[in-house]
Amino acid sequence: MKVYGHPMSTCTRKVLTVLAEKGHEAQLVVIDLGKGEQKQPEHLARHPFGVIPVLEDEDFKLYESRAIIRYLDQKLPGPSLTPTELRAKALMDQWLSVEQSYVSGPAIKILYQRVLLPMRGQQGDESLVASAKADLAKALDVIDKALAGQEYLAGSTYSLADISWMPYMQCLAVTKVEDLINDRPNVAAWWKRVSARPAWVKVSS
Repeated sequence: MKVYGHPMSTCTRKVLTVLAEKGHEAQLVVIDLGKGEQKQPEHLARHPFGVIPVLEDEDFKLYESRAIIRYLDQKLPGPSLTPTELRAKALMDQWLSVEQSYVSGPAIKILYQRVLLPMRGQQGDESLVASAKADLAKALDVIDKALAGQEYLAGSTYSLADISWMPYMQCLAVTKVEDLINDRPNVAAWWKRVSARPAWVKVSS
């Protein structure tokens, strides 16, 4: 089993975290984003949209991180990361959708303005950062309320939803806007809990 991606990529980290939680090793084939390898014909043959990650499982290829993590959870032995109870599973799917629609975009926008552009010797636009922070604040207000009285996004069970949010929460720390987490007690407690998991520590260190 191979994962074509990059260890610093948010979407790749979702896949690597699921693998670590399941106790499974896969070969990470690093795609050099700085060199634009994701847009080269060799990688476009794997992922027609020219991004990462891509999973290769023998003769089966799969792209899009949320599809990959669902596949891995169903295929691999180890603790299930999908709740069995109907409503908890529905909540997991809901929070996966919220992450995709309202969280990943603004978090990556801040990362781009505050980290990636300066790495290229360019100055980021703080007005875009402020706009992205406002969007994230709305989403984090919603999960702060949802996390009142429960440990994880889907309820009492750590799931793919938590894993899918975690790389973007780390983005907030990297980009010096961790106040978005710390100002919300339930989010802060949840982040402290999930970020201490050995699988995440392994992937993010």
